[in-house]
Amino acid sequence: MMMIHSQVLKDGVLDPETTVVSIFPSPMQYAGPTEVQWHAKARINAGANFYIVGRDPAGMSHPVEKRDLYDADHGKKVLGMAPGLERLNILPFRVCIFLSSSLLILLL
Repeated sequence: MMMIHSQVLKDGVLDPETTVVSIFPSPMQYAGPTEVQWHAKARINAGANFYIVGRDPAGMSHPVEKRDLYDADHGKKVLGMAPGLERLNILPFRVCIFLSSSLLILLL
């Protein structure tokens, strides 16, 4: 991932003078929609303006049925409705592909 961030800065997609790339160490707790909101709010408190949300990687299993408990895009849906997150620009995407050192594709 750091190669992608470095290339985005090198290509001028984001201004290196005003962009801070950092790791936000916050492990998944598999808490579903509540956790998605918590992660977004924590980033607001840390000063983030944008939050990129993709497929929910937690894949929490249903306790009885053989399926995931939540839809893969549930996090994006919840963040779009959650109160208190209006200051955060939610950037949902379906797929992120890194093809080479000079190409980053986000399919929104």
